[in-house]
Amino acid sequence: VQLQASGGGLVQAGGSLRLSCAPSGNILGFNTMTWYRQAPGKQRELVAAITSGGSASYANSVKGRFTISRDNARNTVYLQMNSLKPEDTGVYYCNTPSQIALGLWGQGTQVTVSS
Repeated sequence: VQLQASGGGLVQAGGSLRLSCAPSGNILGFNTMTWYRQAPGKQRELVAAITSGGSASYANSVKGRFTISRDNARNTVYLQMNSLKPEDTGVYYCNTPSQIALGLWGQGTQVTVSS
């Protein structure tokens, strides 16, 4: 399964971006979809997750600012990021637990937030 994240870019602090992820397989086959990010010099961290039933969870650092959603009809998962901060800078990846367990990561998208 190929997981391609897109929608990143350069934005000023306080701005917004919406990331998209469209796996090559049908996302209906994935119970949980996740977004991770990796800042320069830091380990990859879980940002948000959403189950097939739409139950979402977030890292404390992004609660109230980020929203994960999934559109099964469009086979796409989104991450709406508002009130961005410089510490949100990093490469963002979408992935599934099964892919992560195999150590497989697709191409991420760069998000840069300037102060």
